[in-house]
Amino acid sequence: ACEEPGSLPGSWGALQTPKKSAIKTSPLKLLDPGRSKLTTVETKRIISVLDEAIFKIELISLISHVTEFLDVLSTILGSELMGTLKEHERLSNNMEALLTQLQREGLKQEDGRGDLVGTEEQIHHLQLHQQAVKSSIRNILRLFQADPLASQAVRDEAYARDLSFEMFIKGLSVFQGFLLEKLLTSPLEEQEKVQFMEEISLRDKKNTETITALEAELATAIQSQDNEIMKMNAAIRDLKSHLLHLEKSSESHIQRTKQEAEKLQKGELRVSQAKCAKIQQDIHQLRAQLNVLIIDNRDSELALRKKKYKVEMEIENWIQKYDADMGEKQEVDAVYTEEKAQLAELKEKYAVLEQEYSQIKEERRRSQEKKERAERELAIMVRAATHIQAFWKGYLVRSLLKSKRKKKGKGKKSKK
Repeated sequence: ACEEPGSLPGSWGALQTPKKSAIKTSPLKLLDPGRSKLTTVETKRIISVLDEAIFKIELISLISHVTEFLDVLSTILGSELMGTLKEHERLSNNMEALLTQLQREGLKQEDGRGDLVGTEEQIHHLQLHQQAVKSSIRNILRLFQADPLASQAVRDEAYARDLSFEMFIKGLSVFQGFLLEKLLTSPLEEQEKVQFMEEISLRDKKNTETITALEAELATAIQSQDNEIMKMNAAIRDLKSHLLHLEKSSESHIQRTKQEAEKLQKGELRVSQAKCAKIQQDIHQLRAQLNVLIIDNRDSELALRKKKYKVEMEIENWIQKYDADMGEKQEVDAVYTEEKAQLAELKEKYAVLEQEYSQIKEERRRSQEKKERAERELAIMVRAATHIQAFWKGYLVRSLLKSKRKKKGKGKKSKK
């Protein structure tokens, strides 16, 4: 009724863990990115765009605090930033005053869309103030980017930032980390991660099936042992009744039969106890193997749960950002149309400037070539003049030597 551990049909070996030689690295390292640095220009640009966006949002969220404490920060900000911030504060106050006045005069927001309803002159005046405030913010960001010390000093005032801005910045930082991890992971590594998770799931399923089969076999063995014990108890009861029946016929026969029954009972009991101990030992071994499997899979499950929670939080943050962006889209459309017209005008000017630059560059090239050609000709003429002067000096020397020789020859003749 109770089989040996080596005789369990096929399920015993299924609980064995993979060989150590087949695992070159820790399984959890497959979930980490394969690279530590970005290698392509596109990925670096994506991360730099996110860094710049976070930097600008951190500064924008603290502009109201900075304008409130301009006197304290005046030594760090400088005169130009101070003037720009004061101008921004003035524009913001004018904007608030204008909104208050328009609300008093009957300007309201239309239900469901958020569009302002009023006279065209009022709306145009409000849009001009909005554009002035936006231009002021862009100018402030430009000046902060040109002054790292001032921007760092303002960012150190993060304790004064509004909670909604703080949550938005944290969401962007979390998204940046998630995006960096995605950019550092190649498609092949992503496929390996998916394959690894599928293997873990399949292995867990097989282990569960194996444990179920072993529990069924254990229940069968225990049931078989209980049946044997019941049979033994029934046999003992039969023997006792038989002894009572024989007691009437012979006391000695009853005593002898009783002794034989006790011996039989003790032997069967010892056999039953040995089988029960063996079954309990098998149960302990199976439980130990089950605990090892649970410990092996617990770390992987914990890491996957953390990653799942992180992705869910990022998705929720992006949904909130998308809702906020959609609300601001209508305001951005007018700015986009104006900037698009400015872009077209700038492109036309750039085309004219590019043509003029090409002409100037060509004229400079020709002038350079002419200058180089003149320098080469001058060098040739200088070299030729040097040769001519050397030749002429040699000729003069030779002429002088010849004249001296002639004079010496005439002198000798006259002496003779």
